Amino acid sequence: MRIVIAPDSFKGSLSAAGVAAALRRGIADVWAEVEIVCTPVADGGEGTVEALVTTTSGRFVETRVTGPTGRPVPARWGILGDGETAVIEVAAASGLVLAPLGERNPLTATSRGTGELVRAALDAGCRRIIVGLGGSATNDGGAGMAQALGARFFDGAGRELPPGGAALANLARIDVSGLDPRLAGVEVIGAADVTNPLLGPTGASAVFGPQKGASPADVRTLEAALTRWAEILEDQLNLEPARVRDMPGAGAAGGLGAGLAAFCGATLRAGADVVFEAVALERHVKDAALVITGEGKLDEQTAFGKAPAAVARLAKRYGKPVIAVAGALGPGAEQLHALGVDAVISTAPGPIDLRTSEQRAPELLEDTGRRLARLLRVGMSLHSREGQP
Repeated sequence: MRIVIAPDSFKGSLSAAGVAAALRRGIADVWAEVEIVCTPVADGGEGTVEALVTTTSGRFVETRVTGPTGRPVPARWGILGDGETAVIEVAAASGLVLAPLGERNPLTATSRGTGELVRAALDAGCRRIIVGLGGSATNDGGAGMAQALGARFFDGAGRELPPGGAALANLARIDVSGLDPRLAGVEVIGAADVTNPLLGPTGASAVFGPQKGASPADVRTLEAALTRWAEILEDQLNLEPARVRDMPGAGAAGGLGAGLAAFCGATLRAGADVVFEAVALERHVKDAALVITGEGKLDEQTAFGKAPAAVARLAKRYGKPVIAVAGALGPGAEQLHALGVDAVISTAPGPIDLRTSEQRAPELLEDTGRRLARLLRVGMSLHSREGQP
């Protein structure tokens, strides 16, 4: 019997690889003869680099880049086992975690560091670059990213624009003559865990701006600036609205999805699908008797593009039963049953606070693996007795 363990990370406590390993230890402790395949996954957000590099036996690289506030920060990215595919996370270079609470300002935050990671991947000779579009502190439409790759932006007086999304309201001219020519020879994929467009009530500014510290007035400023950004991109780079403002995922990472498409020729795809392909998850699921997935908290948001829901959909395509494991269950977790999750189990042994749960995550996951193995063996025993008098 083969079990595939394909969880996302338990954010704040354990990587996807760590979650899979802990569950594996617990199951093997009770059921040593079962075959277990660990395939940690992600959806384009935090943990994408870890999951892809670990699963493909690649290597990690650290590059010093410009953080969202303009200060230098170390950013980890990876080269997959094929030696030609780079994977980077916006969160590692331009992420909210890099902007202290008192310094978060989406009006001025820059995505330059993400562009510097793309450039580092080009310098390493990579022919394919996967960019995980999650967890950004920015709302600059990818302008900073493009500047790091050689694009220049000017106002009506011929002055170069300062960093940040608010400055785009004054954009008059784009100069791409210095854009890194190596971009034409690589495939760039934006891996997004959201499908939001660039503008409007479900766009980058309205939905994600407040999470990054934007006031209602700031949201209006940023919306107007990104509207100007879209107009100039479409006009001066001869891009259709479907390639900028209306493209699903264009609003990811503060509009960086749109910038990647405009300046790097990127294709935007569901992050989970990109990761699944890279780790050959479908092949493993086809040969499995059971699939185990999960993340730190399962709730109504999980159903909208998050990794566990995507794992369940894939497993159901092949008629495989799915169990989802979580540190916490929130409102709407029951919606996962309609997506193909047959059973949900919490790692909590009883009433427990979040900090304790995070600190004890490996131990709790191992214990959950043991409980799962015992329940599965009971189920198999009952099945084997069917038809007996």
